[in-house]
Amino acid sequence: MTSLTTRLFRARPASLAAGFVLVALSACNQKQQAAAPVPGPAPEVGIVTVREQPIPYVRDLPGRVAPLRIAEVRSRVSGLVVKRTFEQGSLVKEGDVLYKIDPAPFEVELLSAEAALARTEAAQVLAAQQADRLEQLLSRQTASQAQYDAAYAGLKQAQAEVAGAKATRDRAKLNLGYTDVRAPISGRIGRALLTEGTLVEQGGTANLATIQQLDPIYVDITQSVGELNKLRRDLASGELSRLSADTANVHLIMDDGSLYGSAGKLLFSDVTADPSTGQVTLRVLFPNPHDELFPGMYVRARIKQGIDTDALAVPQQAIQRTSDGKAEVWVVRDDSKVMLQPVDVGSVVGNQWIIRSGLKAGDRVVVEGVQKIVAGQEVKTVELKTATEDHEPKPRDTDTADAEADAKPGQPKADAGKPDGAKADAAKPDTAKPVSQVR
Repeated sequence: MTSLTTRLFRARPASLAAGFVLVALSACNQKQQAAAPVPGPAPEVGIVTVREQPIPYVRDLPGRVAPLRIAEVRSRVSGLVVKRTFEQGSLVKEGDVLYKIDPAPFEVELLSAEAALARTEAAQVLAAQQADRLEQLLSRQTASQAQYDAAYAGLKQAQAEVAGAKATRDRAKLNLGYTDVRAPISGRIGRALLTEGTLVEQGGTANLATIQQLDPIYVDITQSVGELNKLRRDLASGELSRLSADTANVHLIMDDGSLYGSAGKLLFSDVTADPSTGQVTLRVLFPNPHDELFPGMYVRARIKQGIDTDALAVPQQAIQRTSDGKAEVWVVRDDSKVMLQPVDVGSVVGNQWIIRSGLKAGDRVVVEGVQKIVAGQEVKTVELKTATEDHEPKPRDTDTADAEADAKPGQPKADAGKPDGAKADAAKPDTAKPVSQVR
């Protein structure tokens, strides 16, 4: 009896331990069942279907404004400046008189040249008569050949002296005409660099004023040789399509971020690279009817250098970044489950990233609702209705701004106090919509 009791007592701790283990496992199973997620509806996400579309190759490059033509006004004769006839900062035409130099010395020089011409012409008449007389005597054999030859040579010498006197007179006329310093080109003249009473010298370095042609006007932009060569290779391989030769493919970004009102045309790229920067200059021609662009002004040019006819692009918010900065997107597979797809992105055009690799046409990319999904989760997709992206910049309307600025002070504008919509309707022609439809 005692031995049986002892054996049961020794076995009891093992059975108690096994009981505790069973109770603990049961409690864990109950907690896991309570923590297991209850299957719910698939989250709804907004997607876009990737499609091939023509997208321009656009670059923003720095540039400087340069005048179309520039001329320094200089005097061609020496003399004292007696009058300035132009208004500083005004428009002048080619041939307009800008300065007057004291003409008195040149008038005297012209009179002297004319007197010398008259003297040589009189000598020529005498030489001609002498030659005719000796010719007649020679025909009657009453004069020698030597006498006639001397008379004929005297006539030729008199004719040469007359020609020289005429040239001297013409030069004196030119110098007298040069006392009116005229505009060599048409354009806008700057400030007067010399005043009345200044003595100028012929062939000197004194600049009287500067004239610049500003409409149209040049913008010289710079691009690295590497980018330009890659662009040429892409155009040669057909990856990019060339633009039409007469396409206005450059827009200017002003200091305030607005776009200049008119597009420019790329004329040429320089054949020499700057050895210090490794950049090439590209010259663009812009209209400048309102004198908004000034020579020396710094601008940024948005230039369209080609068109990728079958580009793939996704909205910017669709691109996710990993911890090391690599780009990836959420893609919805055919079984409606999502997965992360690494992509190689190019430049930003409008509000879209250009996709170089990682996606193909027809892929469905998640744009909205990425915070609600995890990899491998089934989702419900809603196709986003994205407006057709207009890749062309929208310049501001400078004509409208100028018309408002030209309004007389104190005169109320016709659309003052109206809402923006009413102003837009008022600016349209009467034939834009029937009277009954005008609000």
